[in-house]
Amino acid sequence: MIALYLGTLLALVATSGQAFSPPSGRNGHVLVELLAGRSFSQPQKRFATSSPTEELDVNDGESPNGGSNLQEKSPPDTHFSKRDRFLESLPKIGRRKDELDQRILKTAIPNMINLGVVPIVNSVDTFWVGRLGVALALAGQSAANQATFTLYFLIAFLPNITAPLVASAVASNNTEEAQKRVSESLFLCNVLGFLGTVLLVSFPRRILSALVLPADAPAMAFAAPYLRWRAVGMVPSLISATGFAAYRGMLNTVTPLKVSLMTNAANLVLDPLCIFNGGFGFVGAAIATAVSETLGGLTYLRLLFRRKLTRWSLLLRPPSFKSITRLLQGGIAMLIRQLALNVGFLVATRRAQLLDPSGVSGAAYGITMQMYNVGIILLVAMQSTTAALVPASLVKEGPTSAQKCSDRLFAWSSLVGLLLGVAQYLLIPVLVPVFSTLPEVREAVRMPALIASLILVVNGPIFAGEGVMLGLGSYKELAMITGAWTVSMIGCLASPLGKRLDGIMWSILVSAIMGQVMVVGHYLKFCPLVKQVKEEAAAAAIAP
Repeated sequence: MIALYLGTLLALVATSGQAFSPPSGRNGHVLVELLAGRSFSQPQKRFATSSPTEELDVNDGESPNGGSNLQEKSPPDTHFSKRDRFLESLPKIGRRKDELDQRILKTAIPNMINLGVVPIVNSVDTFWVGRLGVALALAGQSAANQATFTLYFLIAFLPNITAPLVASAVASNNTEEAQKRVSESLFLCNVLGFLGTVLLVSFPRRILSALVLPADAPAMAFAAPYLRWRAVGMVPSLISATGFAAYRGMLNTVTPLKVSLMTNAANLVLDPLCIFNGGFGFVGAAIATAVSETLGGLTYLRLLFRRKLTRWSLLLRPPSFKSITRLLQGGIAMLIRQLALNVGFLVATRRAQLLDPSGVSGAAYGITMQMYNVGIILLVAMQSTTAALVPASLVKEGPTSAQKCSDRLFAWSSLVGLLLGVAQYLLIPVLVPVFSTLPEVREAVRMPALIASLILVVNGPIFAGEGVMLGLGSYKELAMITGAWTVSMIGCLASPLGKRLDGIMWSILVSAIMGQVMVVGHYLKFCPLVKQVKEEAAAAAIAP
């Protein structure tokens, strides 16, 4: 796997021959002013902050130590060879401070902390259910969570496209436009989330049998009540997702982190109280999660009203057909991508649940994915960091600087994936006993968890490449690549590999390798930056 990491970096050397050259001009677009952290002030309130880790509102005690995240840089005065480009892409660890590394870390670390809280707390849910010593309870929890996440993420594409819309509105000092975009997302999330909640609460067995479990599966007796309670938190979760997206559009990471810490701390306290003291048993974990999600949704709603990012007259008004069309046009490719991801992992979960009636395989798969998801979320933080920094660098400093930023982010994301994989491998003997007291479940987890650690290593450059595609608006290409590797995963699962638990994880690994080849290949050959860097070099060559 170390060789795979190095091979990915070496692929950067074998790029199509672009050399770094002086940018031919600067673009002072106002959106990049926002991304750079400059303030766009209203008479009494301001939307943007001077640091992505600052509070938004002057009345909320934000940090006064502002500073731009993207500083003006002198244009490069030399042409770099392929070897120089490769060496330049490597993180400057242990050397003098590098401005680009500092910019990446200042953005990525808060994202990792913010996003990493949730899967860690979800792991605590699995820990408490595992303490019950019932394999079918763990299997049922895994199936119910997969069904909930499937429906949730099909709706959550709306908040995902809210962030750039809010950023654009804030950049133009258009308060009404920002309010409108946030309120539209909230309205649609409430309506769709309510419908999803009704379906999950009213027909949990039908939903589960259609997605992940056979109707007569022994784990169904545990999955159905767990899903019913878990679904109660869907609408608040979507409100929280919209609030987080709005704050992300304003480059405020501190407030979402505070909300996340508060709600997940509540979940940590409520888990044992509901499971043991409250007498709810294993469904107590679902109740605790729903209560904490409701707390988070109400907190975000209050904050959005305080920031004047929504108001009741807009929140209760259905969006116009034109607005809905705009949202769909911006998010349809992301919806297709999310649908492909959900289908792939639904098939994997269903295969695991069908392997044996005792629930051991389903429990082992659930524990494996719980550990794996902690690492994935940290890579998602690298993806979102890439999606923010690359377009900002492109508009402010030109294609050459954007490519340099992309190269460095590829190296950082690959390194993070490598470290996560190694860490999970080393922690397997420690983590597996934490999640289950059953010897047969512990034994069944070991090999799948080892394979999952390899998948994390492979995923490192994938998430960086996806971040570049998201940042540059290559949504269709991203959806096509995701669909292709999902098809490869389903094909492997339909083969004899899908009849063993370790084979299911091997199938995911094979598809991840295929995804890495496609994503890195797109970056090196078809990324918009490739053409733009060549054009910039040509313009510099003929410039007087």
